[in-house]
Amino acid sequence: MNKGSPQIENVYGILAKEFKKHRTPVVDLIEVQTGDPFKVLITTILSARTKDQTTAAVARKLFERVKNPRDLDGLTEEEICGLIYPIGFYRNKARFLKQLPGVLEKEFSGIIPQDVDELTKLPGVGRKTANLVVAVAFKKPAVCVDVHVHRITNRLGYVETKTPFETEMELRRILPIKFWITFNSYLVSFGQHTCLPVKPKCTGCPITQYCLKKI
Repeated sequence: MNKGSPQIENVYGILAKEFKKHRTPVVDLIEVQTGDPFKVLITTILSARTKDQTTAAVARKLFERVKNPRDLDGLTEEEICGLIYPIGFYRNKARFLKQLPGVLEKEFSGIIPQDVDELTKLPGVGRKTANLVVAVAFKKPAVCVDVHVHRITNRLGYVETKTPFETEMELRRILPIKFWITFNSYLVSFGQHTCLPVKPKCTGCPITQYCLKKI
């Protein structure tokens, strides 16, 4: 597949229309509701390996107590555990959130960085989280690859990769930069509703004509 091919243009356009039909992914929803990079970062950390419905409910509860890093710093790790349960891996995430204000203040004077490599210095933040925060919170080009993006781009035959990191690097090479900011949101929504991990809804899929690996 060549960079900027008509297939990418067509698929992107179709997925943009599909996105409007479905629930907004939770991280995008928090950005729309709050416009706060700190809350986008927290929600992204919470959302890892957790369903959006659970993440949204936990985020609402947490943000009643936590408006900024100072509020988070004022909670004990056990209090954070109580606030974010039943989020997936809640004890690990509570530890990350407890550490976050201190690292944020020491490394970045309390300001959420806008660079992927700098964001990965924060506890609980890997490349997927960092790219999503850059794209969603700051509207800067970043290629966020989660399980949906990795699965769907491989099913479509756009990439032939074994890991999300390999997928990110390949998409950085072939995906037009104008698509980077919203690509993850569109594919996450599509992966949650149509291109499911198991028993994808290939019949009636709006991009089936572009798919090289129909299930």
